[in-house]
Amino acid sequence: GGLGDVLGGLPPAMAANGHRVMTVSPRYDQYKDAWDTSVQVEIEVGGRVETVRFFHCYKRGVDRVFVDHPLFLERVWGKTGSKIYGPRAGVDYKDNQFRFSLLCQAALEAPRVLNLNSNKYFSGPYGDDVVFIANDWHTALLPCYLKTIYEPKGIYENAKVAFCIHNIAYQGRFPFSDFSHLDLPDNLKGSFDFFDGYNKPVKGRKINWMKAGILESDRVVTVSPYYAQELVSGEDKGVELDNIIRKTGITGIVNGMDVQEWNPATDKYLDIKYDNTTVLDAKPLLKESLQAEVGLPVDRNIPVIGFIGRLEE
Repeated sequence: GGLGDVLGGLPPAMAANGHRVMTVSPRYDQYKDAWDTSVQVEIEVGGRVETVRFFHCYKRGVDRVFVDHPLFLERVWGKTGSKIYGPRAGVDYKDNQFRFSLLCQAALEAPRVLNLNSNKYFSGPYGDDVVFIANDWHTALLPCYLKTIYEPKGIYENAKVAFCIHNIAYQGRFPFSDFSHLDLPDNLKGSFDFFDGYNKPVKGRKINWMKAGILESDRVVTVSPYYAQELVSGEDKGVELDNIIRKTGITGIVNGMDVQEWNPATDKYLDIKYDNTTVLDAKPLLKESLQAEVGLPVDRNIPVIGFIGRLEE
């Protein structure tokens, strides 16, 4: 969805500005151009020690790193029909907290353990002086682990975390008793503590990953100035985190667009390519071919309106 688009387009734009940029994502599939680095790390999650491997490819100036673990891969291999977060709408996989805790800790290891030399301007591990951009609730534990596991050991002392909210409606709310599975000290309980009026997944007191991500990060950002205003405007638009965000402050930076991917002069999905000099000739023809393809009356004078948005309750 939208987060995938941002992670596709923003890092190459940052790299073009001279930054050394890495993205860290779960390895949900056998991505054909991402190769096994043979680097493994052991991570403690929920009282178990798990081994993850890192896969890597280098594209458009960006180190794309994928965290390999059976629980990520099996979500896509036939069994679940490529459903990443839950078996059906509104239902979470039981191991979501486990999997995303694994991702957060692996993302903290990657800059230190991966010896990457694809970039002609940079070589070796990224080291400790980095900025992490944590996206949505799935990576909200990253600042928590940074503060409690790494900083006390003198690691990542200069590192900073920006927490980016793409969609406030999904917050990672779980039973309060689940806090003990996150391998975090009790003094962070307050950052997770959350009451709401819903009975999902349990009634009353809960932990809220996104609340903790907002409170434990150095900066909170979101995908447009307007959305930033919306999130602090009230309980309904801020989905009960408006008061927390008002406390920390939030900066809206409008989502950019990847002009290489969304370029009508080179877009492989368009029958007729166009640029700003040929757009007026091409678009009526493209409209007719779209109308024909989806079974609408073919008439270039009829307005066709496209809507990109979220259909959910």
